[in-house]
Amino acid sequence: MSAAVILGIVALAVWLGLILARGRFFVPRLPTTAPARAHWPAIVAVVPARDEAAAIARAVGSLLAQDYPGDFSIVLVDDHSGDGTAEIARGLAGADAKLRIVAAPPLPHGWTGKLWAMNRGVEEAGEAALILFTDADIAHHPANLRQLAARLEHERRDLVSLMVRLHCDSLAERLLIPAFVFFFAMLYPFAWVADPRRRTAAAAGGCMLIRRAALDRIGGVAAIKSALIDDCALARAVKDSGGAIRLDLTRLTTSIRPYPRLADIWNMIARSAYTQLRYSPTLLAGTVAFMALVYVVPPLLLAVGGTAAWLGAAAWLAMSLAYLPMVLFYGLSPLWAVALPLTALIYLGATIASAWRHFRGRGGAWKGRVEWRNAR
Repeated sequence: MSAAVILGIVALAVWLGLILARGRFFVPRLPTTAPARAHWPAIVAVVPARDEAAAIARAVGSLLAQDYPGDFSIVLVDDHSGDGTAEIARGLAGADAKLRIVAAPPLPHGWTGKLWAMNRGVEEAGEAALILFTDADIAHHPANLRQLAARLEHERRDLVSLMVRLHCDSLAERLLIPAFVFFFAMLYPFAWVADPRRRTAAAAGGCMLIRRAALDRIGGVAAIKSALIDDCALARAVKDSGGAIRLDLTRLTTSIRPYPRLADIWNMIARSAYTQLRYSPTLLAGTVAFMALVYVVPPLLLAVGGTAAWLGAAAWLAMSLAYLPMVLFYGLSPLWAVALPLTALIYLGATIASAWRHFRGRGGAWKGRVEWRNAR
């Protein structure tokens, strides 16, 4: 048996195993509708914002337009913006008393900037029973908060999160954004996240509703103060403490942030990919080998011919069929599913670039700030 045939058998077996035994990760998991509540707990939305002048008015406006029946207010934490973000927000605050703008204190050693801003927002939240952590580039559907709270209370969860619909208009976005969600769901199957019997834990930082009691139980935001992938770190801490969590996809609440160029998405991936691998050269090497085998080898086997070509075609078909539901979720042509090997190759390059940036002391760079653990 030739090496090419063996590679084809392994690649096909991996895809069949993923499809059959990985929590149906390839099926977009949408939120269920929960019944209305007789009592609606008080909620404070905490919005860390750093240089978000282009999006802040729409994002905060969508929060002010929520139809939540209970007490609701917003704390926007200006994280040392230099583009007028705070001034735009103050203009909105003048028209609605529900919105407060506070400044993040100077960043102390040992904290990431976003988490320090979130911590400041929690301090301003008072005794609210629930806290919504949301980014300053998210446009919330008017019913989003009400549905999140109803789902959290009905299912007795400590944390419910939504992966919002990301911007997907440019050529680069259509090539790479659906795959970003696909790879995330493969790594953290949403059904396993919601299953208390499994250790899998994840959340999406753009929209996370958490019980204040659960946040206090884990030691507050300080418990994850150095995490670059803060959303998954928060979910892990809550689940490890005995809390129930849930993560879903949504089409209705959306990201405002565009990624018009390939470089924009490349930098987004490279910022934290090596962090996801726990800064381990061994895990990096394993990831490179796995992605090359599973995504790149199948189409290459077509050039070999014979049995290897048939196995490569079968593996490519399996990955395309697995990816297809996410492509359709984003309203794209099914033909984009066939391009997954190319997409994966770009992600592989960005992952290697992430490790290189870390070794050069530039890991975690975001909006002009390099996080402390990577600075040299």
